[in-house]
Amino acid sequence: MGKDGFRCVECNEKALELHRDYSHGILKITICESCQKPVDKYIEYDPVIILIDAILCKTQAFRHILFNTTLNIHWKLCVFCLLCEAYLRWSLLHGSEPSSDPADIIRYTKEWEFYGMFGLAALELSAFCGGVLWFLWAVAGPLELSPLLRALLLSCYGKVLLIPAVIWEHDYSPLCLGLIKLFVLISNSQAIRVILNSSRRLSLMAVCLGLLSETCVSQACSRWSVQDLLTFE
Repeated sequence: MGKDGFRCVECNEKALELHRDYSHGILKITICESCQKPVDKYIEYDPVIILIDAILCKTQAFRHILFNTTLNIHWKLCVFCLLCEAYLRWSLLHGSEPSSDPADIIRYTKEWEFYGMFGLAALELSAFCGGVLWFLWAVAGPLELSPLLRALLLSCYGKVLLIPAVIWEHDYSPLCLGLIKLFVLISNSQAIRVILNSSRRLSLMAVCLGLLSETCVSQACSRWSVQDLLTFE
């Protein structure tokens, strides 16, 4: 993070440093000149506490992660979440019929269908991010896309809640999946609000338009798949 990139987690004012390093490893947290509070209290916190505050969608935790850290795992996290989502869709497509015949298991494992689900999930995510970025560009003017895209991808961390469903193969209730989706959208909205220092209304409108774009792409792909199937038959 560059010198001009630090932000106070309380008031969002820029700061030159988070702490001052004295001799013998003594650190003193920098005090914000604007609000007279520590610039970033989270540098002394355990990562688990930071994660809990992020799950609670606290603005301070989001500012710490997006402005005051060099966390560059957004692409890896994105691919990992897409893999989980693709496997979940693939397993829902086939159902959970038990079979004792190894040959049936081999026939059951159709890689091309899993790759198709991965591609569909990636396409929907691209449509969502594209819709959000287009709306913000149209409303707020030219923006620096890189930090905004990083914020959107990192705020999709809620999709890791699909991992228990994948591991333990429980019944995927629409309510459970709907709550996970709602949590991810709320996190996306909070990330947009923090990175742009905008109103809650603007961030919610951007997320809604992104969701609309994602839904349109999903519906178009579903219709295309059905038409292909009918043509094949």
